[in-house]
Amino acid sequence: MKCLFLYNPKSGKGKIGKRIGYIRKRLGKKYDTVEIVPTASAEDLTERVRAGAEIYDAIIFSGGDGTFNNVLQGVGEKDVQLGYLPAGTANDVAHSLGIPRSLRGALGVILKGHSDRVDCMRVNNERYVMYVAAAGTLTHVTYETPQKKKRALGWFAYFFQGIKKNLKLEVFPMAGTCGEKTFSADGVLIFIMNGRSIAGFPINKQASMQDGTLEIAIIRQAKRPNFLQRIGAYFSLATLMVFGVRVKKKDIEFLRGERVCISTKEHIVWDFDGEEGTRGDISVEVLPRRVKMFVPAGKKL
Repeated sequence: MKCLFLYNPKSGKGKIGKRIGYIRKRLGKKYDTVEIVPTASAEDLTERVRAGAEIYDAIIFSGGDGTFNNVLQGVGEKDVQLGYLPAGTANDVAHSLGIPRSLRGALGVILKGHSDRVDCMRVNNERYVMYVAAAGTLTHVTYETPQKKKRALGWFAYFFQGIKKNLKLEVFPMAGTCGEKTFSADGVLIFIMNGRSIAGFPINKQASMQDGTLEIAIIRQAKRPNFLQRIGAYFSLATLMVFGVRVKKKDIEFLRGERVCISTKEHIVWDFDGEEGTRGDISVEVLPRRVKMFVPAGKKL
């Protein structure tokens, strides 16, 4: 058996690059051939995954949530075994799947060999997304925050970037369908979720990545909000982040379904797994059990 190990040298303060010998030794206990390749860019990673899916028994990779998203683009419709060593800032995919943050623990999951299938999402019938598609306030901080600050401050870099760039919450219109339900709202934030964790917060902690269902959260806002309404939006955002989708608040709407279609303004940017995505209207569908992964045995997925 042979595996390909790909890693992002810039993720996780560059620690993975210093542990290559250890990683090779441990993976060598399971695989006869272990090829290790540092990736030069997101495009390079995706292309190496695309090619490797035809050759290797497993593709193991390390990086953050953005790295995971790039791997998904390379996997596409191929059925290849994946192993994940989280080494980013938030590591929301790892939190959602119960994969340990420590290198030793994550490698242990792979070496124990328990494999299962989990859901992912597909946007506009072309782009794959693992755990969240989001638009509105704060959603862009993950890719606008300088890498240098991420290495120095970790998750707090996102917090400071968010405060710096998002003191004014932009209100934007959205209308669409989720299953048989239609909705229309002006709002400041929308999450379309497959995972449990977003930006390190267990917003959707009761969800499953194996139920074939998406969860959608919308923070509504008046089209031209006054001062108190703006303060209310900040409070709703904090409430959602801390207490999650179970909270009951009149300006937070929750929906569930296998597919959601949303129309909005052309300039509205969608964030996919912490990376900048498309703009304007989108259609998101769940792909049940599409991704084959090494995961901890006995964990709820």
